[in-house]
Amino acid sequence: MSHSAPLRGLGLAVGMLTALPVPAVLRLTPAVARSAMLCAPLAAVPLAALVVGVLRGGDALGLPPLVIGFVAVGALAAGSRALHLDGLSDTVDGLTASYDRERSLAVMKGGTAGPAGVAALVVVLGAQAAAFAALSGDLDVALLAAAAVIVSRAALWLAAASIVPPARPDGLGVSFTGSVPAAVALLGWIAIGIAAALVDPVRGPLTVLVAALAVALVLRRAVRRFGGVTGDVFGACVEVALAVLLVGATTF
Repeated sequence: MSHSAPLRGLGLAVGMLTALPVPAVLRLTPAVARSAMLCAPLAAVPLAALVVGVLRGGDALGLPPLVIGFVAVGALAAGSRALHLDGLSDTVDGLTASYDRERSLAVMKGGTAGPAGVAALVVVLGAQAAAFAALSGDLDVALLAAAAVIVSRAALWLAAASIVPPARPDGLGVSFTGSVPAAVALLGWIAIGIAAALVDPVRGPLTVLVAALAVALVLRRAVRRFGGVTGDVFGACVEVALAVLLVGATTF
């Protein structure tokens, strides 16, 4: 691997996963694609800082917790250009549109939000907002919310694992599909679980485990219905992981 690949991968991850302006990566090699996926949690640090600012600022202003929670969701969507939300909506629309693989993929590629996709957004974003509201009380719990934002991007390690096939030969996700060795993805999540045990020895690892299982279920469903994953499925995995991690964090 080129010594510049990790740095270029980090820049690519920041450019894809946040609204921060970064220099374009002109040549996407497998090493850079792998580095981008592995650096996804690190790229989310600015978004995590944004969430902490919203939670603490809203609390300081005396805003109702639920208002703070929804503002945090909105800020996170703006900070990521709503990329993952679009993926969640398109994935659910694709899963419910038809039992025909090609028809489902065409619906996902169309990009128009259908009723199923909208319902999924309401449920997932509502859960996130309610959890953010519960985590807006003081700095310690706000930092738990920030950690959830960062860890949720590790869902991309699983979505891009080498054992997960692409659904089609084109699209945004195909360059990253299969780029992360499955063992690396697994060990990464085990390390996250160990770190979570330092916060809460029981509920920490359990929350991480449930988040990983939720992502695995999304991937399993996508592979069965679409024949593999797309960039939309990547986004759906991130949003599902974030909802589970945030809800789990409220129990610490």
